[in-house]
Amino acid sequence: MTGKERLYLFDTTLRDGQQTPGVDFSVDDKIAIAGMLDGFGLDYVEGGYPGANPTDTAFFEKKRTKQAKFVAFGMTKRAGVSASNDPGLAALTQADADAICFVAKSWDYHVRVALGCTNDENLDAIKASVEAAIAAGKEALVDCEHFFDGFKANPDYALACAKTAHEAGARWIVLCDTNGGTLPSEVLDIVGKVIEAGVPGNHLGIHAHDDTGQAVANSLAAVEAGARQIQGTLNGIGERCGNADLISLIPTLMLKPAFAERFELGITEDALAGISRLSHSFDALLNRAPDEQAPYVGSSAFATKAGIHASALLKEPETYEHVPPETVGNRRRVMVSDQGGKANFIAELKRRGIAVGREDARLDTLVALVKDREAQGYAYEGADASFELLARQKLGHVPDFFAVTSFRCMVERRFDANGQLKSVSEAVVKVMIDGEEKMSVAEGNGPVNALDIALRKDLGKFQDEIEGLQLVDYKVRILNGGTEAVTRVLIESQDKDGARWRTVGVSDNVIDASFQALMDSITFKLMKNRDLAGLVSVE
Repeated sequence: MTGKERLYLFDTTLRDGQQTPGVDFSVDDKIAIAGMLDGFGLDYVEGGYPGANPTDTAFFEKKRTKQAKFVAFGMTKRAGVSASNDPGLAALTQADADAICFVAKSWDYHVRVALGCTNDENLDAIKASVEAAIAAGKEALVDCEHFFDGFKANPDYALACAKTAHEAGARWIVLCDTNGGTLPSEVLDIVGKVIEAGVPGNHLGIHAHDDTGQAVANSLAAVEAGARQIQGTLNGIGERCGNADLISLIPTLMLKPAFAERFELGITEDALAGISRLSHSFDALLNRAPDEQAPYVGSSAFATKAGIHASALLKEPETYEHVPPETVGNRRRVMVSDQGGKANFIAELKRRGIAVGREDARLDTLVALVKDREAQGYAYEGADASFELLARQKLGHVPDFFAVTSFRCMVERRFDANGQLKSVSEAVVKVMIDGEEKMSVAEGNGPVNALDIALRKDLGKFQDEIEGLQLVDYKVRILNGGTEAVTRVLIESQDKDGARWRTVGVSDNVIDASFQALMDSITFKLMKNRDLAGLVSVE
């Protein structure tokens, strides 16, 4: 027993995050993200709104987490309809989830305008919905929407909503700053008054939006006032200006004495050391560049230019670092030093079963090569398989499975027999295996698909080993302007066992970049089959 109070983390990336402009998760995306969150140690993973759309309905066909509580989100029952006859409520109680998070109006203005019912009918809906969830064997949570604005307008009614949820048996009553305009001092005061009114802090949560740039500060203020659950998203994504960023909150809670000495989370120190990788992997999945100045995990978070700062940092890192960068999986960047990042490389290689000493000249070669390639546009944070292949090539051994001697790709736009305009892609790939050259030709839905099919069409003695291998995601990012721009291609592959990995290619030709990533993917699969790669330890 540590004697510390437990704080609980509730992730809403798969629901709030999907409201981010430009973000649209597929079912496969949601499965991958849920696995990332579950493995990291989050207490709750909210998956979305079953019944509201085909994606969320399919996602809730089975439970998607092993450790975290899997949460379905939805509205309380409608006014004038019994709980047993409300189809929306039925979809929630029948979902394969551990818990249900109900969103409930707690501002009387919204009850009147948005719901069009009486205040008492809204309270009855909260009570009946919570009771229905509990009767279905689910843990019940209630997000009191617009709570802070509602409290400022009519504190008695806002409190009545929170107390009704608590008295009905809700495990968590979450106070939401839905418009994102509340200040930390107000959060501190209002959460304290809710606790004084009879809703205990160990049943209170905070859900903050970032419209004033203070979602993280508001979340910490709620904890100071007594709340013991925090809701947020990966990298702070969400509608409008986003939600509270769990990537910033978690290190603060675990590393800053003001919180670390009082509270504990369900996240280990080893997991915390992987938080930079989690953040960057999520950005890679979204096909966007990581925020270089993001707290804790940004590439500039521990970067110092030449001058007095760098001089002091080299003598004593604490002079300009508020926490050691390795505690969050980041690395110190001192522009006048070529030693930055060695420890991080050693740790990353160790995770993959590759032992290398700090003084090994091959390590210096690898560090220099990665830095050079990153300058060209490669990004290995989101391409785990390509990084491992590169490391094993320089530090270990990668067998010569096959060598591509040439490839050609043609795209033809023509009218078919029915007079319909269509584009056809054809690829020719020549592969050398054990001194024998094989040529494969394939058509596909675009040049990359054609190349993928042709490359995997005949690998001789290795053909059976790649059965079931498929490309499940393909992302292109332009690194500079113009039609002659350098392009980065990120490919995600999956084998028949369900294992996934990402590979990267960079070129001023998008087809060439794609082909690099495809070749890495197949090589990684062949290595994985021989237990020569893909043995990353789980944190």
